Amino acid sequence: MSPPNPAFDTRTLPYGEAAIAEAAALIAAGGVVAVPTETVYGLAADATESRAVAGVYAAKGRPSFNPLIVHVLDRAAAETIAVFDDAAGALADAFWPGPLTLVLPLRPGAGIAPLVTAGLDTIAIRVPRHRAMRALLAATGKPLAAPSANASGAISPTLAEHVTASLGGRIPLIIDDGATEAGLESTIVMTGDGVRILRPGPITEEALEKLFPGEGRGPVAMTSDAPSPAKILVTAPGQLESHYAPTKKLRINAGNRQPDEWLIGFGAVTGDDTLSATGDLVAAAAALFSALHRADASIKPRIAVAPVPEIGLGVAINDRLRRAAHQD
Repeated sequence: MSPPNPAFDTRTLPYGEAAIAEAAALIAAGGVVAVPTETVYGLAADATESRAVAGVYAAKGRPSFNPLIVHVLDRAAAETIAVFDDAAGALADAFWPGPLTLVLPLRPGAGIAPLVTAGLDTIAIRVPRHRAMRALLAATGKPLAAPSANASGAISPTLAEHVTASLGGRIPLIIDDGATEAGLESTIVMTGDGVRILRPGPITEEALEKLFPGEGRGPVAMTSDAPSPAKILVTAPGQLESHYAPTKKLRINAGNRQPDEWLIGFGAVTGDDTLSATGDLVAAAAALFSALHRADASIKPRIAVAPVPEIGLGVAINDRLRRAAHQD
């Protein structure tokens, strides 16, 4: 929802040279803009300038202890900011550019604003694939801090109009390049002591395991020791217990609809909407946040979502749904 007294007249421009040039100029001046990535729309600012990063937190209303992901053009740029071990190098070579974020030790003297890391000695970094974000990185010549372009804790945006609905009046510019491809935020992985998945996403545990053959299931594991959201320290973006949440009460693993619910179906469970009538998890991941936006805008006071199997991309989908359903 936009603030009652908007700070900006938010403009939306179609992707192209003019839009990228204007966005780069705004970022050079310390501003914040919304830009699509292959995962969701992101809110980009110069990661080396504290005032610019503060603008991201202000626009999102984001807790200051939740770190931001830094986007760069390639592994060489990432290595000027973060310290890579062998496992991180293998992951970067296999999945960059793409929806994988690595949490690595911050390189001394990297020049990243302390607000980006929320005071941690690690940094979350990735090389995106989407043409708009890559064009903006090239035009600015800066690493860009870019969390999802929505108010903190709200449903992530997969369309430019989702950004407008959530942040209209809070930012000056949105670059519109249509629907995002993956529809889920990046997989976040930490290396060092094995390979730990801090947040599931488009790159699945099974895909990660293939890099490390000959060790049974390999060193990849879902983390079980992430800090509680009640604690001040969060080790990576997207770890708050209540996150990606619609304004309405959400019930998950629903086999049927209650009279006051908007049901989002999956597979054989039909409803007012569906993530995938055929049970396709890739399609479901891409459709998830748009379906939640439609449900939140419906006339029904509550939302229900059909069961999604806890396999492959279903792990990431269920992670987002459990966080969306958790309300204080």
